[in-house]
Amino acid sequence: MELASNDRSIAAFTMLGHGVVHWFELAIPILLVVWLDAFDVSVAVIGLVVALGYAPFGLGALPAGVLVDRFGPKQPILWCLTGMSLSFAALAVAPSIYAVALCLLAWGIAASVYHPAGLALISTGVEDRGTVFAWHGIAGNLGIALGPFATATLLLFFEWQLVALALAVPGVVATAYGLSADFDSTAAVDDTPDDAGGSGRSSLVSDSKSLFASSFLLVFSIVTIVGLYYRGVLTYLPEILQGLPAMAGVALPAGIEELSLGDYFYVGLLVAGMAGQYVAGKLTRRMPVARGLVVVFGALAVLAVVFIPVSGLGLVAVLVYCAVLGFTLFAIEPFYQEAVAVYTPADSRGLSYGYTYLGMFGLGALNISFGGFLLEYLSLTAFFLSLSVIAVAGTAVAWRLITAPVGQAAPAAEADAASSDDD
Repeated sequence: MELASNDRSIAAFTMLGHGVVHWFELAIPILLVVWLDAFDVSVAVIGLVVALGYAPFGLGALPAGVLVDRFGPKQPILWCLTGMSLSFAALAVAPSIYAVALCLLAWGIAASVYHPAGLALISTGVEDRGTVFAWHGIAGNLGIALGPFATATLLLFFEWQLVALALAVPGVVATAYGLSADFDSTAAVDDTPDDAGGSGRSSLVSDSKSLFASSFLLVFSIVTIVGLYYRGVLTYLPEILQGLPAMAGVALPAGIEELSLGDYFYVGLLVAGMAGQYVAGKLTRRMPVARGLVVVFGALAVLAVVFIPVSGLGLVAVLVYCAVLGFTLFAIEPFYQEAVAVYTPADSRGLSYGYTYLGMFGLGALNISFGGFLLEYLSLTAFFLSLSVIAVAGTAVAWRLITAPVGQAAPAAEADAASSDDD
């Protein structure tokens, strides 16, 4: 089905924004290596500097959600794109590692605004939410893949300061498009809230109590569980793949011998994830989101359990496994994003997505340290079993969501869920 004009405009704007956010995010680790030499600092110092950028990216999602509910979603996205672009442009004239730290801190604060604002805009302005959520996720994956690729390639020919300046260009382009884009950010909402885009919202505390007294508590738990699985897999899988016996002794083409075959498999996982996002986005219009979450969590639990036996079956088996894992891991994204839209009222959608990405990027990051502990002191088997347990917990919570009252869902979403149950 062809998207309506308003849906297309919002899709283009949010896809540009999402791609640019992750373009910047994944360029930073490549620049990190250059900064080590350029400023003659230790790995510990550079790690702290980079953390100053990444920490507010997750922790700032909640206040960003409040900002979105107060001013509407479009203006905060424009502020986000402008702030990120200026932060990277400022890197070009950073005279010290301290200045780099300030630039990254500014980037993280600006970047934290995007997910609550972009997803709130889709949820209130788009009729075909599932499809646009899917394309939105695909754009994010493109940014994840192209950001480090472009950075590494440009560094072969130019100084890092000029590269940082060049990396800001897509952000400027996205900002320019947003300034000219014309769309209705509340087109999918039956009744526009009296205070939408204005002042006078109730307090953060009372709004939060209202949200968590509803079925959103289950949705928040689900998203946090997704974050734990997501961060655990994507943080350590490249290193795990590199150490597999199936990867040993494979000759790579001349000129790229320094790259690991596991890195190519990892890129393949991200590409398969784009397909997963698209298919799942379409499925959100054909099945209740809670049931979709149960299915995907169940598949992730199985995939975690079978990694060890599959990894011993050879190169082709590992490649197929990575494709299936990527498809499944990213297929869950449209389902949980749609769940937020179904189980929350439109006038607190920014706050809802703020909590969502606090759970995803903030609490989910806890599995980086826990997963590292399991790999360092226990075993690879223990690591994947822990991922399976996490996915089983997600299945249980999603199953509970099936029987939970829709509560604060929009009437249309409630009717859709009821009709699906009757079928």
